[in-house]
Amino acid sequence: MTIKLPKTDFTILWRKLPILIATALITMFLAIGIPTWTVGQSTTNLLVSAAGSLQDVLNELKPIYQKEQKNVNISFNFAASGPLQQQIEQGASVDIFISAAKKQVDALEKKNLLLPESRVIIAKNRLVLITPKNSSGVNSFYNLQDEKVKRIAIGEPRSVPAGQYAKQVLEQLKVWSNIKSKLVYGNNVRQVLAAVESGNADAGLVYATDAKISGQVKVVVVADEKFHSPIIYPLAIIRGSKNVDAAKNFSKFLVSNPSKTVFKKYGFIVP
Repeated sequence: MTIKLPKTDFTILWRKLPILIATALITMFLAIGIPTWTVGQSTTNLLVSAAGSLQDVLNELKPIYQKEQKNVNISFNFAASGPLQQQIEQGASVDIFISAAKKQVDALEKKNLLLPESRVIIAKNRLVLITPKNSSGVNSFYNLQDEKVKRIAIGEPRSVPAGQYAKQVLEQLKVWSNIKSKLVYGNNVRQVLAAVESGNADAGLVYATDAKISGQVKVVVVADEKFHSPIIYPLAIIRGSKNVDAAKNFSKFLVSNPSKTVFKKYGFIVP
């Protein structure tokens, strides 16, 4: 009598062999106390588009945040708020936008490009008239009309919030039309600062925080806030962000007490 043994599919066993061996090894390692490898937490990359006047303070805050959030890598894109707004409208992969004015954030919100209820004001600023450190003769906005003042630097009002505020002040003081031919325009507020530092401009209008970081200019006068719109820095998370949780966490960090201390250090006014 012949007994037929069940046919064994060695192909299936061969395919399962690596799994069986790996399972056996892990079981053995656990039994004798040898540590096994684990997959580390993946890194989240956040892109923050921010007004140029925030460059110094945000660069100081970045390592403070990443010391606690080691799995989050933050990259900054600094420029004037207007061009940053346009980049987002054109589909740039931005997670967080921090403007130097309400106007640009409002425009993005109207186009439904912001995460609902993510807006928050993280800081405020003042507008100041500056001249080269060793110059003399300009003591007020009205002196800008003097013949000896040849070049006055401001941000481009159509795209640079600091330029928009400057134009508002000069118009309110009734000097805009008298000095318009003397104006030279910067693509961002740091270009305005550089023009005055180098002596290429006899005077300029920048934020108080920009004047504070320079040893080559002096503040002549601080603009009265009644002459311009409130200088605020609204933050918002972009609706298309793929890192919303990390973006929310970083946003909360920027309004925390440790962050406020750093903002104050650079001359910002915190809410």
